This record gives sequence, structure tokens and C-alpha cells, in this order.
Amino acid sequence: MSHLPSLRQLEFLVALVEEQHFGRAAEKCNVSQSALSTALKELEQNLGVHLAERTKRSVTITPLGNALADRARRILLDTRAFVDFASANSRFLAGDLKLGVISTVGPYLLPGLMPHLRKKFPELRLFIKEGMTSDLLLALQNGYLDAVLLALPFEIGDLAYETLFEDGYKLAVGPDHPLAKLKHADGADLEGTRMMLLEKGHCLQQHALSAFTPIGPVQDSSFEATSLSTLVGMVAEGLGTTLLPDIAIKAGLTDKYDLHLVDVDKALPRKITLTWRKSSPRGEELKQLGEFIKQIYKGQET
Repeated sequence: MSHLPSLRQLEFLVALVEEQHFGRAAEKCNVSQSALSTALKELEQNLGVHLAERTKRSVTITPLGNALADRARRILLDTRAFVDFASANSRFLAGDLKLGVISTVGPYLLPGLMPHLRKKFPELRLFIKEGMTSDLLLALQNGYLDAVLLALPFEIGDLAYETLFEDGYKLAVGPDHPLAKLKHADGADLEGTRMMLLEKGHCLQQHALSAFTPIGPVQDSSFEATSLSTLVGMVAEGLGTTLLPDIAIKAGLTDKYDLHLVDVDKALPRKITLTWRKSSPRGEELKQLGEFIKQIYKGQET
């Protein structure tokens, strides 16, 4: 008779399927490679199946291994929800909360927000993971994160969210740029303007390009930045133009640079949201957290 697998074995299986490498899977689970390999062999023996085909240089997950990993992922997610449900019903906004945040929001929102969160919810311990929207949403859906701060529009599937505020843009140009003479700009003013933007994978790249309809700027394909700081530095050197989100400007991103910031009229803003799984037992808590963040940000604006 087969014994029930341990949650740790299921975690090892999911990690191996996601990483496709024993070493990286072991590192992800904070165990030695030999410990992970031994545990998975024991799981295979217990179940009487092959989960992976091993060679000295590679690992190939069997079709059954992939199918079982999908089931294991759901079991782990339900187990985390079981623990979260107990925590959520014992203390409100207390304990550990794993929060993902995109890099075009986190550095400009969190520093001003954290002191208020600590004062309002002293028992809440936030663990922050910064990344790109698609990666953070995958981590959220797989149960590695409790919530994500991101910007819409973006396809988020069947997830719950609370809109916190709208984030508009300003056109950033060097003081000698022809567009610097403008006080306001719209899509017609910027039609065909080649703008330096973030590299692919950052949702702000697409948001900036779609901020004006039906006409507006295009991306300068010769340059893609990894951060807003890089974009600001390049524009300050007179190498091009860009659109910067208001949240970053308000946080002081451009303060030490000689830039001209032009108001952009009728640009479609992005919506900053707090997003979580509809099945999360902490859904009501997260909604209240979103309301609190909304109030704090509104207060900082006035």
C-alpha cells in the first residue's frame, strides 16, 4: 500500500518541473541537491511511477510527472489557503503577507507608504518581491504571493482587484529639445516622435505607447532601458524623449536632472491596482488594505 506523499515532496516536484534542473530546484527549495533528488526518488518508489528521466547533464519530466505536478501545485495552494484562513480568522492584517510589486510602482510608492502601514498594522510583516507583471501574476496564481501591486490595462484573468489610483504621464525632454517650448502636448503634437522606453516585459512600455489614441509617439527601437532612472539620465543628456509616470516624478525621480516636463493632455492613464486570487481567504483583508493604500496616497497628493 502506498504511503501519502509529504507536502515537502510535492514542493520538490513542483520546483523541479518549474526549473527543469535539479540544482536550481534545490536552491529554490533551500535544500541540497542530493536531498531533493533522494526525496523525489522516494516519491517515485512510493507511487510506483517515473516522474523524471535523468541523465548526467539534463532532466526530462515525464508526461505523468507534469500531470502530477499540476495536481501537486493545487494541493500546495489549497494547503497555503488552509493556513491563511486560520490566520485571517485569528488576527486582521497580521502575520506574513507576501506582496509582489512592479518596478515602475514599488520604488515610488512603498517608501512613503511603509511607515503608515507599520503604524496602522504593527503585527503585519510584509515580504516584498519586485518583478515584471507577467512573472508576478504567475507567482500569484501559483500561490507564492498573496497579492500584487500592478498597473492596468493588463490581462489578469479571473483575479480580484482594487483600483488604488490613476497614474498619468508627463513628457520628459531636454531643455534644448524642440518640444521643450510646449506647455501642453497631445497625441497630435507627439505623432511620430521616437521615444526611448523600457525594454519589453515592462508593462509601462505598452502603456506609454497606448496612452494616446488614435495617434501618438512610437518607440525608438535602437534603445531599450532597464529602469526609469536610466531613461531619465539618457533624456537629460539630450539623447531623446520619454514619457514618465506621475508617481515617479512626484517621488523625486527627475529632481536632480535638468529636464523639461510637459503636461500631456488627454493621455490615457494607467490604473494602479492591488490584485489577489478570488479564492484567497484573505480577500476581505486585502480589499481593506487596498482602501488604506488609496487613502494614504490621496492624502500625500493633497
